[in-house]
Amino acid sequence: MSRFWSAVVHGLTPYVPGEQPKLANLVKLNTNENPYGPSPRVLDAVRAEAADTLRLYPDPNSDRLRAGIAAYHGVTADQVFVGNGSDEVLAHAFMALLKHDRPILFPDITYSFYPVYCGLYEIAHRAIPLTQAFEIQVDDYLTPNGGVIFPNPNAPTGRLLALGEVERLLAGNPDSVVVIDEAYIDFGGESAVGLVARYPQLLVVRTLSKSHALAGLRVGYAIGQAQLIEALNRVKDSFNSYPLDRFAQAGALASMDDHAYFERICAKVVATRTRLVAEMDELGFEVLPSAANFVFARHPAHDGAELAAALRERSIIVRHFRNPARIAPFLRITIGTDAQCDALLAALKAVANC
Repeated sequence: MSRFWSAVVHGLTPYVPGEQPKLANLVKLNTNENPYGPSPRVLDAVRAEAADTLRLYPDPNSDRLRAGIAAYHGVTADQVFVGNGSDEVLAHAFMALLKHDRPILFPDITYSFYPVYCGLYEIAHRAIPLTQAFEIQVDDYLTPNGGVIFPNPNAPTGRLLALGEVERLLAGNPDSVVVIDEAYIDFGGESAVGLVARYPQLLVVRTLSKSHALAGLRVGYAIGQAQLIEALNRVKDSFNSYPLDRFAQAGALASMDDHAYFERICAKVVATRTRLVAEMDELGFEVLPSAANFVFARHPAHDGAELAAALRERSIIVRHFRNPARIAPFLRITIGTDAQCDALLAALKAVANC
C-alpha cells in the first residue's frame, strides 16, 4: 500500500517513543514519568467534568487554563498558548516560527523529535555538536540561522545551560526565534520565562507531564510575546481548533493551582536523584550532572545495551540509545520512588559485579 504514500511520508523517519510495557510488576524507569500521582485536586476536577456537558465541545481557546498559567508565571493570557502535550506545541512552533530559508540549529545529542519535525515540515537544519562533556556551547549558536531550539535541561543528557548563558544566546540571535524546551526545568533549573519581556524572539515551551505528574492528560504550553503566540494560534486553528478536552483543561488548571503539592513532589524527586547519583558513583558509574528527573550514566567496564538487557531480565526497564554512537555506552534512568531506585541499585550491583 506504500504506493499511495506521499513523497514526504516516504522520506520520514518517525520518532520512537519510550516503551510502554504491558507487563506487571515492572520497575519502569524508561520514560521520565513522575513516580508520584497528581494532586488530589486534579482528580476531583477531572471527576467533576464527567457530566452531561461532555456532549458539548470544550473551550477552543482554553481561556480559564491560559489565565491560570499566565497568573502562575506573571505574564498575560495573550502570551500563553496551550496544546495537546508539549510535543504538539513544539510541532506548531516548527511550522509557525522555524520554517525559514536558513537552517535551524539544535544540539547533535538532544530530543530526537526535532529532526523528525524537520523532516515532516521540510525544514533545513544543522546539528551542533555538544562538547566532550556533553554541554551546549553558546558560541556555536552565534552564527546566521533560521532559528534555534534546544531543551534546557537537555535530553537525554540532563545537563543544564545556566540562565546567563541562555540570555547570551538570545542577545546573539536578535533576528531568529529561539525556542527553549523546558520539559524538565522544575527539577533543578531556573526558567527563561522571566526573559520573555525583554526578548521578543523567545518562546519557552513547557509541559505538565513531568513535574505536575500529568503525562496521561497531555497538556503542554508555550509562553512568548503576543506576536509569537498569534503565529502558533494561526497554525493550531488551521489544524485542530479543539486540542484540549474538558478533562485536560480542568485537571491542568487544578494542578497549576496546587503549588504546594507540586513543590513537594518535585523536592522528593530531587532528593532521590541526589541519593541515586551518590550511590551510582560508589558503584563506579560516570553520571553526568543532571537538573532533570532522570540521570544519564555509563559504567567504564560494561556495554550500555548489555546493561539495559540485564536489567530488563530483572524486570527493570531503562532507556538505551544506540545512536549516535557517542552515547551508546549510556543509560538514561528515570528517577523513581526510593523503593524503585533501591531495586535498581541492587540489580546494578548484581549485573555489573560492583
